[in-house]
Amino acid sequence: MAGNSFGKLFKLSTFGESHGVAIGGIIDGCPAGIELDLDAIQQELDRRKPGQSAIVTQRKEPDTVAFYSGIFESKTTGTPIGFVIQNANQKSKDYSHIKDSYRPSHADYTYDQKYGIRDYRGGGRSSARETASRVVAGAIAKQVLPDIKINAYVSSVGTLQLQKTHTELDFSLTEDNAVRCPDPDMARQMEQYIKQIRKEGDTVGGVVSCVISGMPIGLGEPVFDKLHAELGKAMLSINAVKGFEYGSGFKGAMLKGSQHNDLFNADGSTQTNLSGGIQGGISNGMDIYFNVAFKPVATIMQDQETIDNKGNTVTMQGKGRHDPCVVPRAVPIVEAMAALVVVDNWLLNRTVKK
Repeated sequence: MAGNSFGKLFKLSTFGESHGVAIGGIIDGCPAGIELDLDAIQQELDRRKPGQSAIVTQRKEPDTVAFYSGIFESKTTGTPIGFVIQNANQKSKDYSHIKDSYRPSHADYTYDQKYGIRDYRGGGRSSARETASRVVAGAIAKQVLPDIKINAYVSSVGTLQLQKTHTELDFSLTEDNAVRCPDPDMARQMEQYIKQIRKEGDTVGGVVSCVISGMPIGLGEPVFDKLHAELGKAMLSINAVKGFEYGSGFKGAMLKGSQHNDLFNADGSTQTNLSGGIQGGISNGMDIYFNVAFKPVATIMQDQETIDNKGNTVTMQGKGRHDPCVVPRAVPIVEAMAALVVVDNWLLNRTVKK
């Protein structure tokens, strides 16, 4: 199966299935001599792991990462970093009822048609459990460039939308609530709404916004590897993502050029930042900000009509442990993928002759 690696110089390859023995990855191209805070890496995994609050899946996984290579005395050696996260709380029997049927809006049908075989236990390789490996790699990438700060947060759940811009928010409040919204009042509304949706046996989508600050000028490559294109690919590779926009995004299409242009200051910074910190596909030193839209989780605790692998119409009953809203746990995943893009482009930029 192709498509299991991400990055050019700082490259992550992941392996494993949702209900297999373990998941894990190999990071190749990490510079040598980086002193790693292993506790900080585990803390990032704890932000993503299931069972952490009443509004996420109650699957209980410790998600403890074990490193097997590439690190000696807490420093990177420049050789491949191999790591594994054991799966400890599989309940494969929860999926026996879909062995021969396809869940609507899941990857069941397409995987079966493409490969002629599928792991129906939690979706196998298509499960969002794979993203735990990305969080490990992203946590290491953050430590390669500690002066660059990446802050993601939940900006909307369903129709509940945070009205404050990223410049008006205190990111230190993001982890103070289960929703990971840095506005306490909106966070309470979002949490109550998600609990209501769960009681109905339904799910709801939302948006994770992200700000990258402290960016150097010059990251991003022409023509097909523009920085925003790389960020877009990274975000769209995350399970359940339906859209990506950066800077002014789709709202920018409603403006005139005279309204949208970012005029320069004498030092090269800009008076406004509708460009989202990227011009010509290259970082300009201003904050990079973007939004990532997540669909409602496809598994709902309601009966749905579907088809089986013989084309017969059947009724499927919702079972198992699933998130009523994925966005709170997606926050560290978005940060991780952003960190991988930034570090990879930083390394690429070092190869360019000035």
